[in-house]
Amino acid sequence: MNVTKFVEYHDKVVNNCSKVIIGKDDVISLVLTSFVCGGHVLLEDIPGTGKTMLLRAFAKTIGGDFKRIQFTPDLLPSDLTGINFYNQKTGEFEFRPGPLFSNIILADEINRATPRTQSSLLEAMEEKQITVDGVTSLLEPPFMVMATQNPLESYGTFPLPDAQMDRFFMRLSLGYMTRRQEMSVLGRTDSVTLIEDLQQVVSQEETAYVCSAYKEVTVSEPVLGYIMDIIEGTRNEDNFVTGVSTRGAIALYKAAQVTAAFAGRDYVIPEDVKLVAPHVLAHRISKDSGKTAAAVKFLNKIIENVPVPLETVS
Repeated sequence: MNVTKFVEYHDKVVNNCSKVIIGKDDVISLVLTSFVCGGHVLLEDIPGTGKTMLLRAFAKTIGGDFKRIQFTPDLLPSDLTGINFYNQKTGEFEFRPGPLFSNIILADEINRATPRTQSSLLEAMEEKQITVDGVTSLLEPPFMVMATQNPLESYGTFPLPDAQMDRFFMRLSLGYMTRRQEMSVLGRTDSVTLIEDLQQVVSQEETAYVCSAYKEVTVSEPVLGYIMDIIEGTRNEDNFVTGVSTRGAIALYKAAQVTAAFAGRDYVIPEDVKLVAPHVLAHRISKDSGKTAAAVKFLNKIIENVPVPLETVS
């Protein structure tokens, strides 16, 4: 594999998105990591921090088809997947695909839709396919769902169940900008105009390469053991009802591989694992958004207590 292509790909995407989202290069990098791994992102934060703008800028940078879906209580599963309708001119039923038949999906305020509609995303997110009236259609790669939700307002919302939370590769938060960064944003051009001016900076060929070649990044036996020590630590922690699933362990493994490739290496080191572990694992051990901070605290404690494998010099 050519790690230089990974570094160039990462820098082009992050630099382009940072024209709109100031001071959040680390979050942009994590979104990109999830995208390369074929995973989905849940972006949870208070209103007005730039969640939707980040996802719009990312979609514009990557290219491909993009659809934004505003989730509301009256949204039906067929509004996402599509329907078979009767064409009176031809006398036959025709399939009208829904917005899920795109490359990048922005599911805005996903927790405002009913559980029935939320569950209609499961097959698309996990299997990369959609079944309507017994007919299954494959979704064209790349496919990524980027969902947002407001953790503060609980009235009229439907919290995501554990089964769907586990489908998200990472759970991220933007947070506030620094004082100087926010001052630079106040007087600049409108964000909508900035996004319209953004150009696609990576080709489909470059995307296809990084989405497949990252699997060639090697993970040594000691580092693999380090990953499993963290996973088993969550399962033995009394403060967690359940530990991280095997799906979560696989996600951490993949995220560490991509993180290493973006750093210009074809092998994983423990620091790669520690960097992405809180974002990949925290939402898999706590479904209550009010306890997210506590889950991250205990998770970081587990990670710090796991011995880091050291390279031996012969």
